[in-house]
Amino acid sequence: MKFEIVKLNKFNGNKCGVYSIFVDNEQKTLFDGFLSENNISFKREIKNILERLKTINSITGAREKYFKLNEGNPGDGICALFDIPDSNLRLYCIRFGNSLIILGGGGEKQKSVKAFQEVDKLKDENYLLREISAQIAYLIKEKEITFSDDGTEITGELEFENYE
Repeated sequence: MKFEIVKLNKFNGNKCGVYSIFVDNEQKTLFDGFLSENNISFKREIKNILERLKTINSITGAREKYFKLNEGNPGDGICALFDIPDSNLRLYCIRFGNSLIILGGGGEKQKSVKAFQEVDKLKDENYLLREISAQIAYLIKEKEITFSDDGTEITGELEFENYE
C-alpha cells in the first residue's frame, strides 16, 4: 500500500497542525471518506467534530481531554477524537502531543458493543491507522520525517509505501 500525508488547509490556525492520509490511488483522504460516509446519517455529530477540529487548530491545540487515548499499540499515538459525550461516531487519529494530529477514518460505534474489535468497520480503520503509524515512526527514526520547531508542521518523506 502507498500512503501520502497531506495538510488539511480548511483547518487554518496556528495551535495544531491537522493532517490526513491518502491511501493508494483513492481520490479522498481517510478523513474525507469518513465525512462522506457519515454526513447524512450523523449530520449533528459531523458538525460537532468539524467544530472541535477548528477549536483544536486555532484555539486550544490537541489537548488530551478531547481524545480517548491508547486506542492502538503502546506508544503509537492512536486515539479517538470525541465530539460530544454519548455520540454515535468514532474518528481515529494519530496524535503527536498537543501540536499535531493526523486524522484517519472511523465509523459508527454501537452502544451494545464494548470493544471496537467487535465492529468490523472500526477494527479495519483502527488497524489501518496502526499500520500507518508504524511506518511514520520508522520514517521519524530514520530522520526522513521531521517536525517544525513548534511541532505544528510535518515535513520530509510524506509519500511512502508499506515496507512489510
